[in-house]
Amino acid sequence: MKVSLKTNIIKKLYFDKEQSCNEMSLYFKKSVPVISKAVNELIADGVVVEQGLAPSSGGRRPVMYSLKANEMYLLTVAMDQLSTRIGMVDMQNNHVAETRMVELYLPDNSEALDKLVGLINAYIADSGIPKSKILAVGIGMPGFINVNEGVNYSYLQTEGESLVQYLERATELTVHLDNDSSLVALSELRFGIARSKRDAMVINLGWGIGLGMIIGGELFRGHNGFAGELSHIPLSEDGALCSCGKQGCLEAEASMLVVAQKAVEGIRNGRVSILQQTLNSKNESKLIGDALMAAANKGDQYAIELLTEAGYKIGKALSILIHIMNPECIILSGRGALVGKILLAPIQQALIKYCIPRLAANTEVLISDLGFDGELIGAAVVAMENLNDESKIIQEAVTH
Repeated sequence: MKVSLKTNIIKKLYFDKEQSCNEMSLYFKKSVPVISKAVNELIADGVVVEQGLAPSSGGRRPVMYSLKANEMYLLTVAMDQLSTRIGMVDMQNNHVAETRMVELYLPDNSEALDKLVGLINAYIADSGIPKSKILAVGIGMPGFINVNEGVNYSYLQTEGESLVQYLERATELTVHLDNDSSLVALSELRFGIARSKRDAMVINLGWGIGLGMIIGGELFRGHNGFAGELSHIPLSEDGALCSCGKQGCLEAEASMLVVAQKAVEGIRNGRVSILQQTLNSKNESKLIGDALMAAANKGDQYAIELLTEAGYKIGKALSILIHIMNPECIILSGRGALVGKILLAPIQQALIKYCIPRLAANTEVLISDLGFDGELIGAAVVAMENLNDESKIIQEAVTH
């Protein structure tokens, strides 16, 4: 795919908010006149606007440029096994429509794909933004995803065409698909803690437990794109049965879904907790999972006990990761970042027990500021990173 200088400038301005021609000249290794010409053409096309002069630091202040906020948009979709969130952002990364969250059960659901298409098209219609102004759709979802082929081997199977082809045909938009944990890592790399790090492991604490690997300042996918399957690291030989068919996997022992199920069982067996009021709801595991984190942050002893047990098992898995990767930091992100402070103590306890001290001492464990929004933000990132000259919206601007 051809990516011209002007398309690259659009990407740069999206991720950095505003830049001067001098800054872009250094970044792209192009002369200032060449950058200025491209920027002026983008201004003429209504894509870029001047933002005034940079703050004074001595000498002549440069003119700063940014993307025009309401000229183009990105549709973002963040999925997990139980629900889907849909949002829309402008070129300043501002939400322009309320994020919508709906129940959409993925496992063994033959109707899930058509329902996803309906949700996307309905959201766009309700937003009032024409499809002609939407650059692309970024979608994150769980499962074994081949980004190059646009296929999810775990969910949303199609016949005769890839999942991406199906979605593009059904929505009439460009679609970029990626694993949910990879998108959480991308959000940290572009807008979060990992922006200042070269080697970081990003743990997506959702209903499962995912891993996004940032190595040398870039997302590492592995040979077939499946790198980072932390959730299936075996913790024991005779543990709980995992969805992958094996016993004792981290996900089967410590994921939020498992913790929620343990909470249900414990309360039914007489454990006292403020979670009792959610037991009669239709979707127990999901509602208890959300309520459990809220209860733990309020000091509920049973909720804290369950999360402490899970945190210790997560720490045991992280000790293996540290020995293999020797990362600068590990970032706790995703839905579970909400209880990151509670998880930190048992994780550190496990690292002390299972890690070589010299390695553990040089790896920080940090809590994401993006948290549950990470996948939605990452969906916008993957859509923008894949922007090229074939985009209908920018084609005129990049071919002048």
